[in-house]
Amino acid sequence: MREFIYYSRTAPTAGNYVKEDLQASGRLDIAIHSVIAAFFLSHQIRTDTKLHLIFAGMPTPPRHLELFPVTEGKTGEDKIYLNKKNVAAVIKKMLYKYREGKKNEVFPGYWIEKKGLLELAQELSDKGRNLYLLDSAGEDIRKLNIKKDPIFILGDQAGLLSSKEYKRLKKVCTPVSIGKRTYFASQTIVVVNNDLDRREDSKN
Repeated sequence: MREFIYYSRTAPTAGNYVKEDLQASGRLDIAIHSVIAAFFLSHQIRTDTKLHLIFAGMPTPPRHLELFPVTEGKTGEDKIYLNKKNVAAVIKKMLYKYREGKKNEVFPGYWIEKKGLLELAQELSDKGRNLYLLDSAGEDIRKLNIKKDPIFILGDQAGLLSSKEYKRLKKVCTPVSIGKRTYFASQTIVVVNNDLDRREDSKN
């Protein structure tokens, strides 16, 4: 199992803030590209991947959307059919279905709750999970020994947290870099997925 945590300072936290123009909707387009990069292969959806979206935009931040698509069963009952065209609709529906004080499963494998990045990272760290923070100053991912069931944290074009909060985040993470050049969030996820795929393939 591999997991990604994508953080956006501007992505909307209510369904009615999702407009047709996704760029104008707190750059929700970046989050959608990240969903596609995390899960989609050619004619296939990854079954070994979970994605966490942390939205900190208007009007009521934060929101934690957890996506672990169910691929078995009957569509509409045991699962929903996730494709590239309806990712925005799924996220919008999840935001509408937020319920105060609970982690609500909107569809099979899709949950939403009120939780920020630091809280989620600390919670996962306390469970003994291995967290890696995408940071240009981190160790090269190709040289690093990635431990079992890794979780990678990355942000959008606005970056992650304030300097004080970022220092707190680094205390529970291992900084890792994919190189000197800056990539889009979705491209970064593809690079990390590819590296993990190659590691797995070399063992088979």
